[in-house]
Amino acid sequence: MTEGPSLSLAELAVLAVLCERPAHGFAVARLTAPGGELGRIWHIPRPVVYRAIGRLTEAGLITAGAVESGRGPQRTLYTVTPPGRQAAERWLDSPVQHVRDVRSHLLLKLALLDRAGRDPTALLIRQKEVLAPIAAAVHA
Repeated sequence: MTEGPSLSLAELAVLAVLCERPAHGFAVARLTAPGGELGRIWHIPRPVVYRAIGRLTEAGLITAGAVESGRGPQRTLYTVTPPGRQAAERWLDSPVQHVRDVRSHLLLKLALLDRAGRDPTALLIRQKEVLAPIAAAVHA
């Protein structure tokens, strides 16, 4: 099975948010803004959100759908494709490999799992297995 394109943390976060429900870029940017629910953990600037949407679309992981119109500008809703859902699931279920990624990657994954109402226990068990040898080496 091919892994697909290599995605940045911002692209993976946007993909995981879109797995929750179709949304437009402004809604994702609001969540990842400094005061947003996810932005308090890891801030993604609005231009980076829109760049991620473009890259995810090009990779076939999301598709543009309906256009919302009303007050303000028109906004395109993006929906995750089956390969996009698989990529997000793989990422959310994978422990981080480096201690430096606990603060960003792991906390963001835990927040996204919480938003989806998913139990993080299995991820945390695998994460502990990855970090145990590092902790033992530091302790020694």
